[in-house]
Amino acid sequence: MKKIKYLLIVLVLSSCQKEDKVDIPTYLKIDNIALDEGNTTSNITDAWVYVNDQLQGVYELPAKFPVLEEEIQTVRIKAGIKINGIASSRTAYPFYTSYFQDITFTPNETKTITPTVSYLDSIDLFLEDFEGTGINLEISAISDTTLLKLVDGDNHYGAGILSDSLFIFEISTDELKDLPQAGSPVFLELDYKSNTQFLVGVYVNYPQSVIQKDLLWINPKEEWNKIYINLTTTISEGINASSFKVFIGMKRDFELEKNELYFDNLKVVY
Repeated sequence: MKKIKYLLIVLVLSSCQKEDKVDIPTYLKIDNIALDEGNTTSNITDAWVYVNDQLQGVYELPAKFPVLEEEIQTVRIKAGIKINGIASSRTAYPFYTSYFQDITFTPNETKTITPTVSYLDSIDLFLEDFEGTGINLEISAISDTTLLKLVDGDNHYGAGILSDSLFIFEISTDELKDLPQAGSPVFLELDYKSNTQFLVGVYVNYPQSVIQKDLLWINPKEEWNKIYINLTTTISEGINASSFKVFIGMKRDFELEKNELYFDNLKVVY
């Protein structure tokens, strides 16, 4: 009986000692992730955090979170975006570099990280930022009005306005002939503000026909917003297409006095 009691006491003490041992985390704090590209805009919403190449978690910015690590560890940060502006569809943007930093993890301390990323050197892109003398965009044949180029201080941007008997505004990129397929990522980046919905899609140009692919209706925004639109599937499905054109279209909403769409920094990145 004494041996059993002694064994029980040992087990209880051992259990208590294990419960008393509590891992104390270090806290990482990330307010934002900057894009180091001069005047180029971004809309980075999340931090994808890796410690020694193991995913720690995905955190909406600004973020402060615990990490159970000790001593010096290599932290890698990837810049995350919302695909098509949808909060439930998030990814690490494939065209931005990662940020690396060696951090000494100290229990119960907060380490602030200020990541900076840039575009990968290997990317290609189609760009219209309205800063040059010409415009690399086409007015579609169905459009009732032209593309305007406006200036606000140092900022140049494009606009489409519909009023009275003007029913349709549509512009497209030049023919894009070298877009990658087989699942390689292709995205449209766009800065915009609008008082009405507008459509983004792709014209898939085959030798004997043209297929219109409507991809995304974008809701109005009173202030400038940036969106990343995923073109990957549409481009990869265009097998044997000779080229592609990305288009932006707006239809007249007669509940408004006039429809206004302003846009800038249009990029097809691949």
